[in-house]
Amino acid sequence: MIRAYDKVYLNSARTVLGRMLDFAVYELNYDITAFFDLFLSSGAAELFQQGDFTILAGMSGVELAYMTLERSGIQAKRGLSEYPADRSEEYWTGWALAYYQWMTALSFAEIVRYIPVKEIQALYSPYHEMDIRQFVDKMNELYLAAKPETNLKLMRKQAGLSQRQLSQLSGVPLRTIQQYEQRQKNINKAQSEYLVMLSQALCCEAGDLMEKVV
Repeated sequence: MIRAYDKVYLNSARTVLGRMLDFAVYELNYDITAFFDLFLSSGAAELFQQGDFTILAGMSGVELAYMTLERSGIQAKRGLSEYPADRSEEYWTGWALAYYQWMTALSFAEIVRYIPVKEIQALYSPYHEMDIRQFVDKMNELYLAAKPETNLKLMRKQAGLSQRQLSQLSGVPLRTIQQYEQRQKNINKAQSEYLVMLSQALCCEAGDLMEKVV
């Protein structure tokens, strides 16, 4: 899987996102969901997930929180902030979410569309005491439960095509399409020729059909 930035920046990214949410909740008095919505709509989340090094390596979580507000057209008086001795649930939520986003390469918007940020926060106990990989496994489980349909099926439906029509239009065997949509076959391991044929029929990129969580 191709990730937006090198693992060397991951610890910094996790700290920045964790501190941003902690600061937003405890010092700016925002609800965690409301602030994360600002993070998404401001475009700051997109820069973060794309690996913008001015954020990942050159900005603190507090600075990212103020940047989110400024990009949202919200004026906030800047003040001094003391880092808490005990890391909060909000801090852990951002810290763990940054890791999951990096691991899966899903966008933040896609993640919270299916797993709301407060639902992620609710995983704090017991997952903050576990290996981060167990958190990733749980997030994958929640994501697949909330989004049972594959990208191929979603895009086929958006195009208004039946499986048979897509088969006829693309040249990919009907049974193969059915197996991809039912996850009996992993589309990520599909023949590149099939991915190209399907993407051309659906007017999308081949990568749009890939499953980032399997």
